[in-house]
Amino acid sequence: MSDELYSVAQLYYVQGETMDSIARQFRTSRSTISRLLKEARETGVVEIQVREHDSSSGTLASTLRQLFGVKVTVVPVKGQATEVMRLDRVAQVAAHQLNSMVLDGHTVGVAWGTTLAAIVSHLNPREHSGVTLVQLNGGANGMTTGIPYVSSIMARMAELWDAQMLLFPVPAFFDYPESRQAMWRERSVQSVRAVQRSADVAVFGVGSMTAGVPSHVYSAGYLNEDDMVSLRADKVVGDICTVLLREDGSWRDVSLNQRASGLTPGELQAIPRRLCVAAGAAKALPLLAALRARAATEVVVDDAAARALLERL
Repeated sequence: MSDELYSVAQLYYVQGETMDSIARQFRTSRSTISRLLKEARETGVVEIQVREHDSSSGTLASTLRQLFGVKVTVVPVKGQATEVMRLDRVAQVAAHQLNSMVLDGHTVGVAWGTTLAAIVSHLNPREHSGVTLVQLNGGANGMTTGIPYVSSIMARMAELWDAQMLLFPVPAFFDYPESRQAMWRERSVQSVRAVQRSADVAVFGVGSMTAGVPSHVYSAGYLNEDDMVSLRADKVVGDICTVLLREDGSWRDVSLNQRASGLTPGELQAIPRRLCVAAGAAKALPLLAALRARAATEVVVDDAAARALLERL
């Protein structure tokens, strides 16, 4: 970061001087000052926050906080917005929050998916030291290793934060519980799982079987028809980190979870800060399940999903 960039940001945002006044001090043009201020925002030198007030979104957030004991940000989105636009708006806010959560030396657990891909597209470059990114759940299925999709998300994060990247090259769902048990005994896998469990921050979305923007785990060949029949029989409403949840937050006796590779809600609870992101009313049920499973400490959600969740309660 240049001294000039920092000085311009200080004069404008802290001391309240105008761009014209700053331009005269630096003997440059107003457009140059405007460009420097934009760079200060994009690189994280300046972070702008809009605090909640007693609006509909603020009331929704307050109610969810009281019910579940988590920090909640409810993002207002125009009613006519498409599901893609709604996800993009929530992802912008979540990216800003995630940027503020990650500090030097942190290990960040990342669960891949449609929501994470949207969040990463809005992350700003940050100067970090000693940050490690670790994949929280496997990405392979019968048709692909999953590595190109998952690594594209994590590599972008690593580039923006100057971070190390640790992939988890196992299936999202093993074919047999015995296969997972055998793999979990391998030292190379145990080392990655140890890093996962020692993370300082985790970020994940919630998968829904009925969302307008399909959750990647249900739309990209990870589950066959027999698996879907099993999910319906077990009354599964969605997943976090490819661990499947019922509406009441239970997961231990869901049969397919014996083959799942992601951290369970119980394992996630050992991570101090856990950001869960959801957009769209179709995500209300899996979000409710995640909250009841106590998987998150912080939530970013749009107003439609928040209302649908409260209506369900």
